[in-house]
Amino acid sequence: MTHEEMKRNYHFNNPIIQTNYTADPAPMVYNGRLYLYTSHDEDGSTWFTMNDWRCYSTADMVNWTDHGAVMHFRQFHWARGDAWAGQCVERNGKFYFYVPISKKGGWNAVGVAVADSPTGPFWDPLGHPLVETNTGDIDPTVFIDDDGQAYLYWGNPYLWYVKLNEDMISYDQEVGVVQVSLTPEGFGKRVSDDPKRPTLYEEGPWFYKRGGLYYMVYAASGIPENIAYATSPSPTGPWTYRGIIMPTQGTSFTNHPGVCDFKGRSYFFYHNGALPGGGGFTRSVCVEEFTYNPDGTFPTINMTTSGVSPVANLDPYIRQEAETIAWSYGVRTEPCSRGGMNVCRIDDGDYIKVRSVDFGTGAAAFSACVASVKDGGAMELRLDRPDGELIGVLDVPNTRDETNWQLCRTSVSRAFGVHDLFFVFRGKGEAKEELFKFDFWQFDPIE
Repeated sequence: MTHEEMKRNYHFNNPIIQTNYTADPAPMVYNGRLYLYTSHDEDGSTWFTMNDWRCYSTADMVNWTDHGAVMHFRQFHWARGDAWAGQCVERNGKFYFYVPISKKGGWNAVGVAVADSPTGPFWDPLGHPLVETNTGDIDPTVFIDDDGQAYLYWGNPYLWYVKLNEDMISYDQEVGVVQVSLTPEGFGKRVSDDPKRPTLYEEGPWFYKRGGLYYMVYAASGIPENIAYATSPSPTGPWTYRGIIMPTQGTSFTNHPGVCDFKGRSYFFYHNGALPGGGGFTRSVCVEEFTYNPDGTFPTINMTTSGVSPVANLDPYIRQEAETIAWSYGVRTEPCSRGGMNVCRIDDGDYIKVRSVDFGTGAAAFSACVASVKDGGAMELRLDRPDGELIGVLDVPNTRDETNWQLCRTSVSRAFGVHDLFFVFRGKGEAKEELFKFDFWQFDPIE
């Protein structure tokens, strides 16, 4: 997709994040929200240049709030880089984030970080790796079974697991580190002369349980990858190969699954290279809704640009973060001087789409928190498309400092019912770039 195609295709909903390159999606449902942890490909990468982990969350599956970088590899003093695919899980009010990192003077190892909130801050409770085998210790996946026993799987080209202790930062030393037997019956047969890779299993395992059946979903079949899966009646096998879920598609030679249920629906997360400048080292996370077959098997799932439908409408009459976005063009996000995140790099003609906004019986006014060191600009409020019905225009003044935030207000009209809302940004005079910053917004209802 080119920049012009991205601007024109405002009806697209995949990839779900457009303000950064993201990869390796790891969904976690907690307290009525779905939190999505991703790795982060740096702009212009020509290798897996990844320094931090990002978090996004949603209550409706279509509008994603950017929580920024929740952890950097430097928070592990023993690490030298490579913030690759991880997964977070909650237990007893704590959040445990399992991540692979390259060690100083060594190769990959799996570390664990802990937080009191799903969005951090995370810290390293061990000061050293949780586990390592020196055989490609990447892509950890974690699951807590119904009996309270937690399991951590990981690895490329081998698949390993440990039984985590209740503290979630150590593992059962008597059982130790267990290597899974990768057989064609369990993980599919690969046509390969490499004795290390007799099966389709490649990397990126995603382990979970549904209806008494355990699933191991994984990146498969070599480069370029597809997504396959196996099932088992127990958390440690024996595994039975079930087939390919997502065929090789898109412009990324890797893929990585993440599967979850949320508000009664099932979702399959993956990544591709669909954004402008995208590819195998500049990837983007996407999501599809699916329905399991009656016997618990997966249907075939293909990549789409349409994405998923909302599971709820967004309330415009409470504060909404500017970085809560369904689709956008041109803008980026950054840490805000007030805390949290804000939208930045706003140029003339850029826009943000927010899906399924329920105006009810009507809106009377609109407010937004903005900051500008230039002449400011304007924010057009439009319905359903970037050139759709204009319901209001907010003037953004020069606030004389990019940390001097000002709440601006304007009247609106003809905003009724449920619509997609577009913020279309305009410059003043000759000002066309870096117009202002945008923190949050809210409508007032007709009384």
